[in-house]
Amino acid sequence: MKKLFERLELDDYEQVVFNYDEASGLKAIIAIHDTTLGPALGGTRVWDYDSEEEALNDVLRLSKGMTYKSAAAGLNLGGGKAVIIGDPEEIKSEELWRAYGRFIQSLNGRYITAEDVNTTVDDMEIVAEETGFVTGLPSTSGDPSPVTALGTFHGIRAAAEEVYGSDDLSGKVVAVQGVGHVGQNLVRHLKKAGADVVITDIKQENIDAVVEEFGVKVVEPGKIYSVNCDIFAPCALGAVINDDTIPQLKCDIVAGAANNVLEEKRHGDMLEEKGIAYAPDYVINAGGVINVYDELIGYNRERALRRTKNIFDNIKKVFKISNRDNIPTYEAADIMAEERIENIGNVRRNYIPR
Repeated sequence: MKKLFERLELDDYEQVVFNYDEASGLKAIIAIHDTTLGPALGGTRVWDYDSEEEALNDVLRLSKGMTYKSAAAGLNLGGGKAVIIGDPEEIKSEELWRAYGRFIQSLNGRYITAEDVNTTVDDMEIVAEETGFVTGLPSTSGDPSPVTALGTFHGIRAAAEEVYGSDDLSGKVVAVQGVGHVGQNLVRHLKKAGADVVITDIKQENIDAVVEEFGVKVVEPGKIYSVNCDIFAPCALGAVINDDTIPQLKCDIVAGAANNVLEEKRHGDMLEEKGIAYAPDYVINAGGVINVYDELIGYNRERALRRTKNIFDNIKKVFKISNRDNIPTYEAADIMAEERIENIGNVRRNYIPR
């Protein structure tokens, strides 16, 4: 127990809740990192983790990332995340989602959920039968994946402008790792912009759908890192930039929609040393959370898309701080997010809580 509290103290987490329901088989962990700017919002992912410790580490990392993502995007939200342990092909059921919704309701608005890896807007609709603290529903903002992809596309343009002096992607080779809902929509934007795209995915049905629509080149999952390309766009799970993959990279830019792309912070330093520009993940992939946030204030699609396009400016600001302070971009992004949390936190101390 002492080690767990030491882990929470290290990155200043507010709350971790373990949820178990025998009837439905639900085993969930909800982590709330920081609520200075507002309620903690973050998706729920279902994953067949090898251990409970792995699940806990994942939800802690992801919840902190959501704090920084919302802060950097200029949203009045804190950071949270949830993981449900188990094989998504086997455990998902109405009773599981309703039990999960009741646990969320018990937090009384401190945590707001949405879809994530291996969950859908239809799943969230069942959760909504037990709690109002859920967003990204079919009847309102819907699937946030297309908006995540749009923001990532504009972030890639900003990174290209920083490296090449132009945001024109025509003729640029982009290697996209993972072509699920977000990756497929990103490929659509890239192809429309004239880029040459190489893809990979662990699911053959995802590859088939993208090849049929766009006729892109396909490589095996392990070979995507060594593709000769201008831009590597990780759009699957995290920690793909690590000791093993960095030596393989043959790109100028790493910019994609996946969360927690760097396995460790030092891998951001390694990219810097190798001369590879890195667009920090939680800044570039904020389109989804921008979209669901707009639902919380009365959904307006045009406003959500307009805010998402501002990711271009946010990525440019990260590079500006990086160049000004002579620090890696992942540090620059943290500075941008932490300054907003501190500044708004100071302002809010002047007012009586509702």
